[in-house]
Amino acid sequence: MRLLLRCAPTAIIAALVLGGCSSGDDGDGAVSDDGAPVASSTRVVDTEHGEVNIPAAPERIVVLNSALAGYFYALDVPLHGTIPINTEADEFPELWAEQAAAAGTLMVPWSNDGFDLEALLAEGPDLIVGGGQGFPGSQAADAYDQLSEIAPTVLVSSTLTTWQEELDYIADEILGVPERAGELLATYENRVAEVRDTIELPPTPVSYLMTLPDLRPWSIPETASLPVTLEAVGLEPYPIIEENPDFELYGSGDSFELSTEQVGQVFVTPTVFVLGFQSDVIGVDELAENRVYASLPSFESGHAYHLPFWAHRADYYATMALLDHIEGLFG
Repeated sequence: MRLLLRCAPTAIIAALVLGGCSSGDDGDGAVSDDGAPVASSTRVVDTEHGEVNIPAAPERIVVLNSALAGYFYALDVPLHGTIPINTEADEFPELWAEQAAAAGTLMVPWSNDGFDLEALLAEGPDLIVGGGQGFPGSQAADAYDQLSEIAPTVLVSSTLTTWQEELDYIADEILGVPERAGELLATYENRVAEVRDTIELPPTPVSYLMTLPDLRPWSIPETASLPVTLEAVGLEPYPIIEENPDFELYGSGDSFELSTEQVGQVFVTPTVFVLGFQSDVIGVDELAENRVYASLPSFESGHAYHLPFWAHRADYYATMALLDHIEGLFG
């Protein structure tokens, strides 16, 4: 539906209140000349910002978080535009970049200062989706009022901490295709069973070491999506937060920073998974050259393993690729 594009920019707020540029009628209860029901042209989505009227069949969707964009492609819904993987990149995540290219998806300008609202307005979206985990999620929350002036805007709550919850919300509430989400979840469950039956587990429990280029150590709590996903194939997570309740979780609660002195106190598990934050900048071999990490039980016993950076805050595509990676490591 392209009606919103014909509204003058100064009238967009009023148009949204009325439910569209040309009519305030959402179609509920309407009938055609022959008495047949007419499908509603809008949907109402419950969000943390209240109810939002969105097009029932949006044609120009812009997603302001690459961690959410992959769900739309998995659900066979192409995007008009989305942002790159981070503010310094000029590419989409590799796991759905091919689908984005096939759909002609445009790259929306994005920086540490926020989104380019003028460029976004010029694209004429009929639906904006933002929120979710990470920095772009908080930026969209800060800019919600301005985004809502451009097009109906739905923010996915950061309290949805697993990819399954995000998928359900997008498929059911935003797109109205819950049956498609069910198919994806069934495919995932079947794959989990295959991997669980195929791999030979390393010693457990396991912990997660996430590093930045300067070697600053971070970790991931046992309740976050990554540990929960790998627990399903038998990789029991070490209860770091349960054992250390004073650690302060960062942002949406799926990571926390450690001091160098705390590394030896926290990563006591026989197995550790190492991954970078937003890029594969440092691997196991490089960390093994640093005495702080080399002395950890997992490094000394040869049970420190690399995970791709996208395993953190994984969407459906990344989760399926993660299962392939684990099967390759331990199969």
